[in-house]
Amino acid sequence: MILTTRLQPFLEHWRAGQKLVVLTAYNVWQSELVEDSGADMILVGDSLGNVEQGRGSTSGVTLEHMMYHTRMAARGRKIIPIVADLPLHSYDSPGDAVESSKLLVSCGADAVKFEGNPKGIAKAILEAGIPVMGHLGLLPQTAESFQVRGKQDTEAKAIDSDARELAKAGCFSLILECVPLRLGESVTQGLGIPTIGIGAGPHTSGQVLVFHDLLHLNSHRKAKFVPDRFAAIGEAIKGALGDFGREVRSGVYPSDKESYH
Repeated sequence: MILTTRLQPFLEHWRAGQKLVVLTAYNVWQSELVEDSGADMILVGDSLGNVEQGRGSTSGVTLEHMMYHTRMAARGRKIIPIVADLPLHSYDSPGDAVESSKLLVSCGADAVKFEGNPKGIAKAILEAGIPVMGHLGLLPQTAESFQVRGKQDTEAKAIDSDARELAKAGCFSLILECVPLRLGESVTQGLGIPTIGIGAGPHTSGQVLVFHDLLHLNSHRKAKFVPDRFAAIGEAIKGALGDFGREVRSGVYPSDKESYH
């Protein structure tokens, strides 16, 4: 297992029995907020295709997009680790995967993440000295439908097998997305590395959510695993913007106090 200095506390917290907290961030202010909140890790996810670019999927996100947003997030980060997603087609071969990973690391990533268990990819990146996080279950880059994975025994066994292979290869952690809670629990047990769930139930080693989803900054239909009980910042923002418009139109803003003399 390859670890950078920033990644070591992440594993230490897991070994101490603490639940791990991971949040996405795509720019300076988001990464500052995530770190100041006490999270254990920042994920610069290719989910930026959905929440930053307004795409219907992550498949159109390029390596250049990921490099840009990784660089921006790294500017707001002080000490916690950043994991950056390898976007679709940036790891079609082991050679491509290594070169893409090196570019993301040069932009400030401490590790990279890819989806599935393509042959030879984890091994090549790790041999290049770059830490790797896996991602199993629902694979948004190639999914034709966004449904729970692993309900059937055959698919569940394949996910479990891939998890064991990625852990054995030397991945330091694994994301499990949209799987039944019992599968999330069984994969986590005895894996030897922490699992981070997103729609994978309460028994994983930690949880990750997309920044925009957690704060209800999106207008699209939210997933089942996104809670309602946290601050709906999106509604507060819309309210503030509306108040600004009303004050401008009514002449209340700017007041004498808000003017220069």
